[in-house]
Amino acid sequence: MRCFKILVILVVILGFISPLLQAGDKTEIPDFSMTERKDVPEEFKWRIEDIYENLDAWKKDKEKAEALIAEIDTSIQDWTASAEKMKAFFSVVHHINLLREKLWAYASNHSNMDLADPLYSNMKGELQSLFVRMNTKLSSVGSDLLELGKPAFDLFLQLDPDLEPYKFWAQQLFRMKKFVLPGEKQEIVSLTGLFSGTMGQAAGILNNVDIPHASVVLSDGSKITLNYANFAKYRASHNAEDRAIVMNAFWKNHRQFANTLASLLDGQMKQHVFNSRVHGYADTLEARLFPEAIDTQVYHSLIRATRENFQTLHRYLKLKQKLLGLETHRYEDVYASAVRSVNRVYSLDEAKKIVFKALEPLGNEYAAILKQSYQDRWMDIYPNKGKQSGAYSSGVYGVHPFVKLNFDGTYSSVSTMAHELGHALHSYLSDMNQDYENSQYTTFLAEIAATFNEYLLMDYLVKTESDDLFKLYILDGFLERFRVTVYRQTLFAEFELAMHREVEEGKSLTPEWLNAKYLALTRDYYGHNEGVMQVGDFIRNEWSRIPHFYLNYYVFQYATGMIASMALADMVLNGGEEEQQKYLGLLKAGGSRYSLDILRSAGVDMSTTSPHKAAYKQFDNIVAAMEKIFENIKNKK
Repeated sequence: MRCFKILVILVVILGFISPLLQAGDKTEIPDFSMTERKDVPEEFKWRIEDIYENLDAWKKDKEKAEALIAEIDTSIQDWTASAEKMKAFFSVVHHINLLREKLWAYASNHSNMDLADPLYSNMKGELQSLFVRMNTKLSSVGSDLLELGKPAFDLFLQLDPDLEPYKFWAQQLFRMKKFVLPGEKQEIVSLTGLFSGTMGQAAGILNNVDIPHASVVLSDGSKITLNYANFAKYRASHNAEDRAIVMNAFWKNHRQFANTLASLLDGQMKQHVFNSRVHGYADTLEARLFPEAIDTQVYHSLIRATRENFQTLHRYLKLKQKLLGLETHRYEDVYASAVRSVNRVYSLDEAKKIVFKALEPLGNEYAAILKQSYQDRWMDIYPNKGKQSGAYSSGVYGVHPFVKLNFDGTYSSVSTMAHELGHALHSYLSDMNQDYENSQYTTFLAEIAATFNEYLLMDYLVKTESDDLFKLYILDGFLERFRVTVYRQTLFAEFELAMHREVEEGKSLTPEWLNAKYLALTRDYYGHNEGVMQVGDFIRNEWSRIPHFYLNYYVFQYATGMIASMALADMVLNGGEEEQQKYLGLLKAGGSRYSLDILRSAGVDMSTTSPHKAAYKQFDNIVAAMEKIFENIKNKK
């Protein structure tokens, strides 16, 4: 039974709801969720015609791409014989890549607006086959350049400055010389691209389509089907009993497919092992990080630093327990909003204005591009019938980025807008300042610009809001984002490393091993043995629904990205024009240098533990600020 003191605290918090429901609470958000795409007003849709005016224009460029791919057979002959031949060959590849990006963006973005329309899915399939064929034709390029050698390539650079955009690519290749396969072997390995995503695709279909949904009866007697949308909704329910019902039922239902999902994950890990060994790497982690010049210690340091700061997460979880009024804090409660009664709704115009004001510390250049994104319809705003859920930013070199949203007026959707615009402006600034060949920033850098914007949004609203409850809500939202982006993704990273190690030792991944390892890690992170949060056995098979495990050491970059962005945001907010320009320099650098070098130039050295310590200290300071506000709310009553 919950103690009287906690109930009083809840009454105190609930008493502060009414002052919040002012300007934003009566805002009506347009509902196009059951509206056909063609009937959604143009002003709320991105201007996809900026890529191609119509399907005929797309088809013409596809024909151009096919013709250029056919030219590879001729241009690749003796392409390293002279600077002139090298430039001619690179010119063909350059134009194919420009077309590839536009063709894929047009088909993919169209497809995501109406998942039921097979036209654009078929177009994506055509492109995938076309570009696998292209990659096969280009499979010998690396070994050809290595055979030429660095001194000869440097001479070609002196003879023809037009080869300069390829300098960093060549530098990377020469650095990787011992891992590059001879032409014929590389051609065989490149053909694995035809099926390399099969395990992940099969797991996605199984998880999202084929697994039958469980049905549950909630505490009020209502019966719901636990599709993923309902699962996500009700696991965050205000009712603790319903949260437990939903979480336990969903994962119990999922468990019946554990053997198949374990087999798929085992196959994916074995493919990673194959790729690492066929190229001669020490292990899968080196194979993933070496091409980007990221020392494996960066990965291990993230795990070590996170484990050393469990107490900070546990402090937040204990505060959340108080805010939720829970006698026992269980993992079933992890998605419940700690400040659950805030109900502020933002119109689209309000959201744009808030994001614009929050990002003012980045200066006039950034503001001008942000304004352009609003005016030129870079964003697709609302859900429509058949539209893919979630949000993303898709850069298109030579055009502009496209930002997919499913805006619903909540603070979360405002934060998502700031997040995706961070990606978009990163892409835009990179494209505007780099040749195509150096414009593609790495996944290691990708999340920095997005989480940087989220931090600035949180900072702006906390400084400008007068209502304590809403401040509490904003701070809790940011800490929750930190929990899922840093702590949760690091847990995933540690689990992923363990899976690879198991397979590297010649073992297979079984449901029993996966369940035991995942449960043990979850209990470590959430303080089960310390009495912080009770982590039940039901969560042991959550690994089976994490799609990122098929992407080869991908998740750790979410954590490092947020850690780096917090350090950079702190520098910009507390610095001057120099710090601002250093950060913009990172955005403009694209992929022109190694990721860690670009970050160092901006003022953050991820090869040290300093950024980690700073981020966890900031997290702890925000928890302290929440505790203070919570006390203020209680004392006002």
